[in-house]
Amino acid sequence: MKRVCVVGLGYIGLPTALILAANGIDVAGVDINKELVANLCEGNLAFEEAGLDLLLLDAMANGILFTESIMPAEMYIIAVPTPYETDSKRINPIFLIKAINNVLEVCPDQGIIIVESTISPGTIDRYVRPIINEKCAESGIVIHIAHAPERILPGRMIYELEHNPRTLGVDDEWTGQQVKELYKSFCEAEIVITDVRSAELIKIVENTFRDVNIAFANELCKICRKEDINVYEIIRIANMHPRVNILQPGPGVGGHCISVDPWFLVGDHPDLSLLIHEARNINNSMPDYVLSRARDIMLKHDMQDITRVGVYGLTYKEDINDTRESPTLQMFDRITRHLGQLPKVYDPMLNRDIVPGQYHDFDSFLADIDFIIIMVGHSHIREHMVKLKGKIILDTRNVCAMDDVYKI
Repeated sequence: MKRVCVVGLGYIGLPTALILAANGIDVAGVDINKELVANLCEGNLAFEEAGLDLLLLDAMANGILFTESIMPAEMYIIAVPTPYETDSKRINPIFLIKAINNVLEVCPDQGIIIVESTISPGTIDRYVRPIINEKCAESGIVIHIAHAPERILPGRMIYELEHNPRTLGVDDEWTGQQVKELYKSFCEAEIVITDVRSAELIKIVENTFRDVNIAFANELCKICRKEDINVYEIIRIANMHPRVNILQPGPGVGGHCISVDPWFLVGDHPDLSLLIHEARNINNSMPDYVLSRARDIMLKHDMQDITRVGVYGLTYKEDINDTRESPTLQMFDRITRHLGQLPKVYDPMLNRDIVPGQYHDFDSFLADIDFIIIMVGHSHIREHMVKLKGKIILDTRNVCAMDDVYKI
């Protein structure tokens, strides 16, 4: 297998570069962040992920190169961020376009550019293909395009890289087989080849389906609260039906996939994505709903001092240190705007300060609060639940089985 250059060494690009190198591929990992590149060269990771440290050692033993400069290679994997515009909800392709232009400066004839970044349907035709076609017309070379959307979950990255099916969008059979051979170096699951536009939409559809499902669970949660019915029992029994699979309600949707990707469809098709748009609004409303529940609970207990309130969990899901689009941070933004003062907060997965009032010792955190809001179901809180006895508890993740615990 010839050299592969992975552009963007974040949550997707780095694990991809490492697993390719660990499986014998000649890999150059590229990022414009000088400090990140320097740390990787010294064997230091920018984020925690189970098994990623060992994968880094294997990759370095196989000669992976970390650099700030894009190098000549036969294949390029683009794994840069793809944010959306706040107002229009359309994709902002600025980082993708910049990466493509930089790759084209060194890409050889018959090179293959693989976009792994999550993009809205039509992004490659609108933004990527014209740039590549212009370069090919000027230089007389041929450059092939592919889209291989990532499908990995923080906390399970390595396992899912190896075991999740992959979708490859290509223009021709030759490109499909070349890209499929590359991904088969580490992926043990089925690899499906389709066209580029279909591959773009498939990834968005997967995350949008989950977002809509979660929104249904959250709306059901609000209905059950009004009717004084246990939503978790309703979902548990309903899911016994072989054709029903309702996800769990929660304090909001975070991360850089489910909370972002559906907006691409809303931005491009506002008149056709009414259900998707409403699901996004429902899930975005949940931090406010948690605040409303917390306020009612404080009134019930004649509690007025917000400094005696503690929030457990800053990450967007359990047992990771990723805070992107975190429901807790969304909630804190509301509190800051309305009260100007934040409750205390603790997260065992974070060693650095993210917000004011953050504790790094669980016992000290508990000693200074009377009311705890569990926003993330880390294994840590499950293992130390006995320490919460005597506290007022609002459990938004349904991890606490003690008596007299408030749920969302």
